Amino acid sequence: MNKEEAIKKLKVRVTPIGNGTAIDHIQPGVGLTIVEVLGLDVKEAAAIALNTESKKMKEKRKDLILMENRFLTEEELNKVRLLARGATVNTIKNYKIEKKERLDLPEKVEGILQCINPVCITNHENIKTKFSIKKNPVKAKCFYCETSMDEQEIKKYIKK
Repeated sequence: MNKEEAIKKLKVRVTPIGNGTAIDHIQPGVGLTIVEVLGLDVKEAAAIALNTESKKMKEKRKDLILMENRFLTEEELNKVRLLARGATVNTIKNYKIEKKERLDLPEKVEGILQCINPVCITNHENIKTKFSIKKNPVKAKCFYCETSMDEQEIKKYIKK
């Protein structure tokens, strides 16, 4: 049996969610990081598909997260924006997509990144962090100490 025959024989279906959020077209390998950063547990996540086929993405692979009865806050959306630029977030109500948003980097974020500068005031005082985000190349610049972080550091220092 070849791959095409096996796919026809074995149809894997994901049950649609009635109310909640679907994050689609996530770059392969990023889905589990999003699950961790959003603090999802087994009661909330209806389905997580990792490195699955995609007809739309250039790499032809994607991650997908379906969350039953979970709607993302603006802060959570900004975390996903930093991790999965180009992903699509669908807000679903009564089995219909109410809102569809293709994610791009935010211009600024507050309270979701930790500054990598050990002497930054935000690491010693009870002050909410603030960063401006630059797109090309991706950088986050601390409002207080002006320390810059590259894309890998941004992904590493997102608060969970």
